[in-house]
Amino acid sequence: MPPPAASRQLWPFAALSASYFAHIGFFNPYLPLWLKDLGYGIVAISLLTSVQAATRLFAPYAWGALSDHTGERVKLMRYSATVALLLSLGLWFPMEVVALALLLFAMFTHTSSMMPMSEAAMAHLVSTGGQFDTRRYGRVRLWGSVGFLVTVFAAGAWFEHFGMHHFPAWTGLTLLAVVVSVWWMPDLKEAVSAQQERLPVWPVLRQRHVQWFFAAIFFHVLSHIGIYVFFSLYLDSLGYSKTLIGLMWAVAVIVEIGWFFTQSRWLPLLSPSVWLIVCGLAMALRLGLTASNASVLWVLMLAQALHALTFAAHHAVCISLLTAYFPGRLRGRGQALYSVIGYGFSGVLGGLLGGVLSKNYGLVHVYWASLAMALIAVGCAYQVWRLQRSTTSLR
Repeated sequence: MPPPAASRQLWPFAALSASYFAHIGFFNPYLPLWLKDLGYGIVAISLLTSVQAATRLFAPYAWGALSDHTGERVKLMRYSATVALLLSLGLWFPMEVVALALLLFAMFTHTSSMMPMSEAAMAHLVSTGGQFDTRRYGRVRLWGSVGFLVTVFAAGAWFEHFGMHHFPAWTGLTLLAVVVSVWWMPDLKEAVSAQQERLPVWPVLRQRHVQWFFAAIFFHVLSHIGIYVFFSLYLDSLGYSKTLIGLMWAVAVIVEIGWFFTQSRWLPLLSPSVWLIVCGLAMALRLGLTASNASVLWVLMLAQALHALTFAAHHAVCISLLTAYFPGRLRGRGQALYSVIGYGFSGVLGGLLGGVLSKNYGLVHVYWASLAMALIAVGCAYQVWRLQRSTTSLR
């Protein structure tokens, strides 16, 4: 059992997870609908929603490298959260698409650093004997799912009854909660030696199984873009109310919470590389159901329930493997690469191509294309499993 002091230190991380994902829980699902309410077309919406992914091309790694070299992860998170809150005040003012894009770019540059630095900062607190503890990590991470669940459902009901014009207020309030959470964190600075400051990341990235691992992450998250960016618009086009759209997001998060709470029972049943394959296959099934039968409520709910595997299990496995591949002073950059490759490149590409597909062929074709990406992710995950099995057999 962890010492009481270590357990108490995890509470601020749980609060940050809850507040940050409470912000994401309303912002990401309803940003497209707010932009639509402002009069933007589908291409402009896809471009603006891709700004968040664009910042993930550079911001997480820059913040992660800085936090690795300085050890000041908490101070950097405090700065980022405070600046993001101040920038969010600009959403109250009408502006042209370019100005709004620049504002979102500046905001996301700061918020995109929060989770990679938080995951790196608490890595040693959720490890036992040098090994990643899935139970302790899950108990912290599930609070993020709770925060997401509360706001995705509450915001859906609010916007249904009062309209989308309160979107900036929701942004400010949730970012204020993030600021309070990061200032609650103990200001712990990690000691940095001259040797640690020069610790390179390239020897890890040259390993073939690590390269296939990041390829699997890229295509798996790319297949999710149909959910992250276009899901609310897709359901809206099928006639679903905002309350019901929020409920569909909530179904996914409820099963996500269940997974994080119980994952220590299931993850040991398979190796992490096998779990990557299972999660990819589940994603292919989810997208197939969403593309073919989203108008059937129970089928859509079943597809959303697969989120337990397609996101929660996949995320936990990725964090476990990242902890193993990027130990010690490499972990900030490892977490940042996960964000850059998984959510940066895939988010930009998926958002832009999804906008083109939906404009020319309809939103449903985004999901068929995403299904193909999920199958490619399965192939990459198979390569990770094959290479790691070969390495193990040679020992």
